[in-house]
Amino acid sequence: MKAVAQSVYGSADVLALRSLPRPVPRPREVLVEVRAAGVDPGVWVNMTGRPYASRVAFGLTRPKVAVRGRALAGVVASVGAEVTTFKPGDEVYGTCGGGSFAEFAVALPRRLAPKPVSLSFVEAAAVPISAVTALAAIRDAGLRSGDVSGRKVMVIGAAGGIGAYAVQLAVAAGASVTGVCGPGKVELVRSLGAADVIDYTTAEVDSLGAVHDVVIDTAGCRPLALLRRAMTPRGNLILAGGGHDAGGLLGGFTRQLRAPFVSPFVSQRVAGLTALERAEDLEALTPMFDEGTLKPVIDRVYPLADAPAAISYLAEGHPTGKIVVAI
Repeated sequence: MKAVAQSVYGSADVLALRSLPRPVPRPREVLVEVRAAGVDPGVWVNMTGRPYASRVAFGLTRPKVAVRGRALAGVVASVGAEVTTFKPGDEVYGTCGGGSFAEFAVALPRRLAPKPVSLSFVEAAAVPISAVTALAAIRDAGLRSGDVSGRKVMVIGAAGGIGAYAVQLAVAAGASVTGVCGPGKVELVRSLGAADVIDYTTAEVDSLGAVHDVVIDTAGCRPLALLRRAMTPRGNLILAGGGHDAGGLLGGFTRQLRAPFVSPFVSQRVAGLTALERAEDLEALTPMFDEGTLKPVIDRVYPLADAPAAISYLAEGHPTGKIVVAI
């Protein structure tokens, strides 16, 4: 099969389109014929080995997994002997551990769900990581449908992969949303349901005062003190972005690690977000796509051979919505 793989850490230049053996699913795994794969900051982390602390999990001197990518949408090709939840021919979406920038990938059933019928494979591949993270942020902030009327939510990075979903989910829950984005994305964020939009090139996030009950920060670059100035005294700050290209041992994840030490000493809640990759969350999102409550926002689609260019574009830092690799 064709796959985009690497042998050493580095920039997108270390990636190459290779011919590799088709993976064989173990008894509890599913083999998926990949039709499209999502590009997310985690792909950049795995490619570069930065922040350096990530190498503890992904390989100290070189990547443990050669093929890049985790999010996918495709068709089940075969299943292991112990798999009962899927069968060949099923259309699925979710995440894999063996690399989704390939014609075939193996995944665990607990990380896959039936693909929404209303979405193409390209659209579905834009969901598994970013939308699940946005859903986790909304839940962690306590935004439940029917119980948030009048609550004000700010989403920083509102036109990004996670942020575009967070805006839609918060609006669907009944909140009044302020989106923060660049000047060329204001109308898009409004179209997603935001009541107000701040262009960060002309105003800072605290420009409206301490009025937001919830701030969801997906950008990962602002000091905690600044973010807290945009919140009510009992506000809830959710740090959902790490700044994948920040320097140092921990990169942009330093703020998430600081959050538990800040929160006990202030009236506001400051929390770093960890989103799990679970079929249950995909299954919760699926009807929202099929009913039209949610829609993927896709910036660019690249062919498999151009996956290195897709990651380079992501690393520039300002995609509108998601980037997808079509196989």
